Amino acid sequence: MGAPEPDALGWIVPALVVFGSAAVLVLVVILLVRHARRGPRARGRAAAATERAGAALVRLDDAIDELELEVGLSGALYGGGAPASLRRARMTAQHTRDEAFAAYRDLLAAETAAATIDRRARDLLHRIERTTTTIAGARAEHRAWIDRHVTAADQVTAAERRLAELRARMGDPDALLRELEERADRSEWTEAERATEAAHAAVADAERHLAAARARAADPSRSALEDLAAAERALRRADAESRALEEAHRLVIQAGLAVADEVADARGAIRSATGIRSALPPDESERLGDEIRWAHGEVDRIAPTAARRPVSANEAIARVRERLDAALADARTAQQRLRGARSALPGTLAAARSAIARAETALPARSAGLDARVRLDAARQELADARQMQDPVAALDAARRAIRHAEDAKALADYRREGLAPADGPD
Repeated sequence: MGAPEPDALGWIVPALVVFGSAAVLVLVVILLVRHARRGPRARGRAAAATERAGAALVRLDDAIDELELEVGLSGALYGGGAPASLRRARMTAQHTRDEAFAAYRDLLAAETAAATIDRRARDLLHRIERTTTTIAGARAEHRAWIDRHVTAADQVTAAERRLAELRARMGDPDALLRELEERADRSEWTEAERATEAAHAAVADAERHLAAARARAADPSRSALEDLAAAERALRRADAESRALEEAHRLVIQAGLAVADEVADARGAIRSATGIRSALPPDESERLGDEIRWAHGEVDRIAPTAARRPVSANEAIARVRERLDAALADARTAQQRLRGARSALPGTLAAARSAIARAETALPARSAGLDARVRLDAARQELADARQMQDPVAALDAARRAIRHAEDAKALADYRREGLAPADGPD
C-alpha cells in the first residue's frame, strides 16, 4: 500500500481537528460541571439548604409538641379520646419527624457531591413543610369545631377533670423520694427531687390558671382561651415531671439491685484480661497490663460506695468495661468477645437509659437547639436498636454509642442554657 492520496489527506486532517476539538470541548464541559457540583458555590448552596432543612425540623418538632397539647386537651373534651383527625395528624407527624431526624443526620455525615446533598436537603425540607402544614390544618379545623360546639365552661370542666386524673395518677411523689433517701445517697436522686418540686409547681400553676379560666368563662365578654391553654400546658408539664420522677426512681432502684453483679462482672472481666495478657508478645502485654492496672484501680475505687451510689457506679463500670474492651480488641477471640459482651451489656444498657434520661431533662420542649435534638434522637434510636439486636457484641456497641450521643446532647443543652450559644437556630 502506498502513501495516502493528497485528496484523502485533505478531508482526514480537518476531520481530526474537528473531532479533537469536540473531545476537548466535552472534557472542558465535564470538568466545569464537576466543578459546579463540587466547588465552593455548590458547597455553599448545600450548606444553606441543609441549614434550612434543620430549621424546619426544629419547627416541626415544636409543632408536634403543640399538637400533643391539642390532643391532650381534645382527649379531655371528648372523655379520653382525641378525634381521629388529630390522632392521624399526630401519627403522621411523628413518623415524618423521626424519619427527618435520621435523614438530617445522614446529610451531615454524607460525603457525596454538594449538588446531591443540596437536592436531598431540599427534598427533606419539602417533606417537613408538608407535614407542618398538615398539622396546622388539623389544629385549625379542630379549634374551629371546638369554638362552634364546646363552650368555655365545658372546656374548663374538662381541664379540671384532667387535673383530678393527674393527681390520682401522681399519687404521693414525696413517698418515692423518701424511699430513695433510704436506699441511696442524695446525689443519686437529685433529678427525682427536682422533678418532684417541678411537678408540684406545675400542678399549682394549673390550679391558678383554671381558677382564672372558670371566672372568665362566667363572663361572656371575656375570653378564657389564654388561661385554658396555659392550664393545659401546666398539666402537661406536671405529667411529664411526674413521669420523670417515676423514671428516676426506677433507675435508682434497678441500679441498686444490679450493682453488686456489675462490680463482680467487672472483676471477672479484669481476670479474663489478665489471662489473655499472658499469651501476648512482651510489648503488647505491657500495654495491656497498664490498662488492666487502671481498670483494677477504678473498680476498687467504685466498689466501696456502689451500694449507696448505684447509678453512678454502673455508669463508671460501663466506662471501665469499654476502655478495657478497646485494649483487648485485637487480642480476644470471637468467643471471648461474645462472652464479654454478654457480661457488659445489661449494665451498659442501664447506663444508656440513665444518660438519655438526663439528656431529656436537659432538653426542655421548645428551647433545645437542633444539634442537641439530633443527638438525643440518635441516642434513643441506638438504644432501641441495642434492645432489639440478637448479637450481643453489636448490641453493646449500639448501647455505647447511645451513651455518647446522650452525653453530647446534654452537653449541648447545658451550653445553650448557660447562654453561651445563640438563642435561635441550630446549636
